[in-house]
Amino acid sequence: MASISGIAHIQLSVSSMARSVPFYETLLHAMEMVTLVNDPQFFYCIGGKTGVAISPIEPEFQDQSFNQRRAGLHHLCFRAKTREDVDALFKVAVELEARIVRPPTETNWAPGYYSVLFEDPDGIRIEVNFVPGKGHLA
Repeated sequence: MASISGIAHIQLSVSSMARSVPFYETLLHAMEMVTLVNDPQFFYCIGGKTGVAISPIEPEFQDQSFNQRRAGLHHLCFRAKTREDVDALFKVAVELEARIVRPPTETNWAPGYYSVLFEDPDGIRIEVNFVPGKGHLA
């Protein structure tokens, strides 16, 4: 049996670094993450015990768009510390003109589950949630 402490990082492939770096830099900095690398081929932020990287897709895939129902990533979800953090990041998403899939909403996914769901410039879905206490582990 092995033990882990979370996900170290996730790397997303994007169709335009020029469009996606400002989006992710604003979003991730709003989560108190800091930029470690920002060059034309790689952008990387760390904070909250994780890292998020983006890099450009290969030119032969430029005509393809993200599809969350294909094999691979379905969506990315960040865990917020409070409901107010979810609300604050919703405002950031609106300022970034992200496509809002679902505004901050409480659902029955887990006791007190509160989340917002929006898309990055490539249509990759990003969720930010808050679950009080231990959620399903309570």
